[in-house]
Amino acid sequence: MDDPPDVTAASGTGLARRTFLGGAGAAALGAAGVGGVGMFTGSALTPAAAAPPVPEADRDPLDLLRRMLAHDTRNAGQGANTRPHAEMLRAVWENADVPTEIIDTPHPDNVHLIARIPGTGSAAPLLMLGHSDVVPVERGKWSVDPFAGTVRDGQIYGRGALDMKGANSATVSALLRHLAEGARFERDIIVLTDCDEEAGPYGSEWLAKHHWDKVNAGSVLTEGGWFLARRDGTTPMLITATRQDKLYFNLDLSAHGTATHSSKPSPDAALVTLSRAVAELGDWLAPVHLTAVTREYFGALAKATDDQEFARALGLLLSARGQDARERAARVVVKRSSYPWLHQALLRTTHAFVIGESGYKENVIPSSAKVRVNCRGIPGGQRPRDFLAQVRGMADRRGVRVALAAPEGRTEEQHLDELDEAWAAPPADIATPLFRALSGAAGETYPDAVFAPALFEAGTSLAPWRERGIPGYGVYPYVIDNDQLVAMHGNDERIHVEALRRGTAYLYRMFARFLD
Repeated sequence: MDDPPDVTAASGTGLARRTFLGGAGAAALGAAGVGGVGMFTGSALTPAAAAPPVPEADRDPLDLLRRMLAHDTRNAGQGANTRPHAEMLRAVWENADVPTEIIDTPHPDNVHLIARIPGTGSAAPLLMLGHSDVVPVERGKWSVDPFAGTVRDGQIYGRGALDMKGANSATVSALLRHLAEGARFERDIIVLTDCDEEAGPYGSEWLAKHHWDKVNAGSVLTEGGWFLARRDGTTPMLITATRQDKLYFNLDLSAHGTATHSSKPSPDAALVTLSRAVAELGDWLAPVHLTAVTREYFGALAKATDDQEFARALGLLLSARGQDARERAARVVVKRSSYPWLHQALLRTTHAFVIGESGYKENVIPSSAKVRVNCRGIPGGQRPRDFLAQVRGMADRRGVRVALAAPEGRTEEQHLDELDEAWAAPPADIATPLFRALSGAAGETYPDAVFAPALFEAGTSLAPWRERGIPGYGVYPYVIDNDQLVAMHGNDERIHVEALRRGTAYLYRMFARFLD
């Protein structure tokens, strides 16, 4: 990419860099940024004498993302080898004279990387929280090498391209462009690339417990909010920043029967009993619950869409007076949505069958069968204990036992109490400099789209900061279509190259609001 327009030439008055980027400069950058890539076209800002000569490759989010994707940081649940990735990224930061530190965890080569850009200290630090680990892959079901960073038909493929090495590359590239221009921020900016976000004992909570002084901040930005496209799959429609995550909990469904020789099928076979319960639950949906956060989101979606029937269904959903009317409207919303699975998840507690266990030999009918069900509840919506009671009522009729999978050392009731506490926690305050920066940058970068706060249908590493009352938000800074969204944690994970570049422009403008 080219560099941003020259400040003096654009403003004609030698305005301070912060004033330029927040006002007239924003308009100039917006005009230059038609289609996203042009955000950085034009003459370069004259760098300050002390500005480091940051390599252009490090300021290019595509180049940087391809290097990130080349590192196999798969985490199957017990950590990953993130050291080579951290060392690569450490060299990138050191090219820009940014101090870094690698934090070792008890798991060999499973490390955190912290980069800290010193500011003037006039405000509390801003923490950018991104994870380096990714989920495993089914190599045979990918059309490309998941660790090659292949670019095809305008999209970059790779495990982590969307979740969340793409966001990490956009963040780093945007910051490095500011530094190459001689920027100085009003506060320290901490960029944490953590491990064990995709499961494992040494993630952000471990880091906060042992090294809080290194990650203490006034606000945090991580993964979360989706940038949704219109039906063409590329034109921005709705830009969101999440201020709350859904609640994560697991249920274990189990059935028992007679173990015997496979030549004599038994009527009480555990696998058959469990399968019948799974089939019933698989067709069942928990009740719709709207909260202040999701109401605001769906209201913004109604304003953003150009599908009048979809907008009408959203209006009926938001105005419904009874549960039956709300359920009917929700069915139409999901049917009309270009992102049906996402919007289904934002309407109710979800349950997904993720791991099955049964049997040990092909000529033996096993005496037991179990399936793990991953659930995500809406804070302020249906309480997890009420959802559990509903599932138990259905499973009991099938002769299937349901257990809440409580963390080690805690009883079911203790875990339900913890979930109740998380359920009642308020969303992050949006009257903060960071949220205003996210909103303002969206207006400049995506002027024809609607911006809104939202609920994240999944989870993040924000817990240690939220527990301390520190506001945290989430964005995936690139416009995606539904096929790309579905490929998250799936096969052929990918994002548009153009969307990545425009998302980097978005973060560049967001960081500009914190210049000294």
